[in-house]
Amino acid sequence: MDLQEIIFTFIGGLAIFLFGIKFLGDGLQKVAGDRLRDILDRFTSNPIMGVFAGIFVTILLQTSTGTTVLTIGLVNAGFMSLRQAIGVIMGANVGTTATAFIIGIDIAAYALPIMFIGTIILFFIKHKKVNNYGQAIFGFGALFYGLELMGEGVSPLRDVEGFRDLTISMSENPLLGVVIGAVFTVAVQSSTAAIGLLQQLYDSGAIEQLSAALPVLFGDNLGTTITAVLAAIGSSLAAKRAALSHVIFNVIGTSIVLLMLVPFTAFIEYMQQLLDLNPRMTIAFAHGSFNVTNTLIQLPFVAVLAVIVTKLIPGNETEIEYKAKHLDTSFIQRSPAIALGQARAETVRMSELAEQGLIEVNQYLKTNQKRHAELSVQYEEAINNLDRNITEYLMKVSERSLSDENSQLHSMLMNTVRDVERIGDHMENVMELVDYQLTNKVHISEDALSDLDEMFDVTIETLQEAIQAMNHNDVEAAKLVIEKENEIDSMERKLRKKHILRVNEGRCTGSAGIVFVDIVSNLERIGDHAVNIAEAVIQEQ
Repeated sequence: MDLQEIIFTFIGGLAIFLFGIKFLGDGLQKVAGDRLRDILDRFTSNPIMGVFAGIFVTILLQTSTGTTVLTIGLVNAGFMSLRQAIGVIMGANVGTTATAFIIGIDIAAYALPIMFIGTIILFFIKHKKVNNYGQAIFGFGALFYGLELMGEGVSPLRDVEGFRDLTISMSENPLLGVVIGAVFTVAVQSSTAAIGLLQQLYDSGAIEQLSAALPVLFGDNLGTTITAVLAAIGSSLAAKRAALSHVIFNVIGTSIVLLMLVPFTAFIEYMQQLLDLNPRMTIAFAHGSFNVTNTLIQLPFVAVLAVIVTKLIPGNETEIEYKAKHLDTSFIQRSPAIALGQARAETVRMSELAEQGLIEVNQYLKTNQKRHAELSVQYEEAINNLDRNITEYLMKVSERSLSDENSQLHSMLMNTVRDVERIGDHMENVMELVDYQLTNKVHISEDALSDLDEMFDVTIETLQEAIQAMNHNDVEAAKLVIEKENEIDSMERKLRKKHILRVNEGRCTGSAGIVFVDIVSNLERIGDHAVNIAEAVIQEQ
């Protein structure tokens, strides 16, 4: 096999392997649906539960990087605390070893038939859920087929004197192996692919000594942290801390095992003989032993790790309590009237989150600072979560016998929750318009920005008065909100006319005009929903 054939076979096998991992993970994720996010959201109440949740989700996603990035997204959205995230990240490191064990089972001879079965399901069965299983099966087969090609590409390396010298150097200098493993993992953005390649090299005899292979394995674990760091760039303070905790966790683990490399290598060699492990399974066993031991050692120190990363990345994080505070289900059975009072309190809190989110969007427009955009996203996520929780709570309340007065309150709350959720949607629309403006370098004139600021002030004030009316059941305050509807509608017409005048005079571009008009339109709709909330208060009386 000449050099070109070796290179082409290897990179082709690597490509198919990466595609197989991605296709398998995507298929399993589709089978699981939105449950992966729910698992991370619900079953991470403490670090130990977080570890198990991280293991389970990583096995389904077939990538610890995917779990870590998903976790950072949840932290960034305010759905998960730093301590919870650290537990999930530890679990992800354990869960990723599952793929190495799967690779250790030598079923490469059946890779093509497995791909054929997956293809039959994908192309000839017209059922979406079954197709998802077909995608996972095809990805599973592609994983092994790509691995086999990678093995064919690297097997000639065992006869290359330079490569043999390199493996001897790695055996004598473990840090060299760590660096090589980390660099390759960063290059392919997949520790699974890097470990799969290592299994092939060790299996083919290209790397003969286990003492040379293990440092590369530890380097693969270090390299996978880079993706988490990249995912945290531009994210919230908590997300950056979660990414740093991932790095520290792996650095500490690698440092410990390098100090204990001789006894660790002896242990793996002993288990290899005792369990009659093939070369691939030996690497998988070493990978699993390393990550499980690392997690067990560091799990009791989650709080300490959280303190360390907080010290390294200082600052105050705006915390948004997205979970319901007042929805006690025990009141539904004992007193539907009290339950409705609880739902009202939660609806008020949901409305206040919408108000705060709108203020953040206004600040984003004025300052163009990404932090305000991140906070507005968190507020919108919190609003959506409370929308689901309050609606489910009210549906349970409606199953009880309600008086006419309570029935009216129930109806008012259902309508108000819907209006507040729509306010959140319009708030998100405005944020996306500002994103568009910044991305496309659309210049909005100072006059236009001043007009938008005035519109924001009136809209926020109207929403605040509507919340006040709902919170205190204040009919007079509600009437004042309704009176503002004409002011908001009049302002929208006035601002549109001023915009047309600016365009005609050449003081405003067409692109800026589109952004301006759409923001005004969304603010007007927010004003309408605030009026709906006020009208619901009046109708309740």
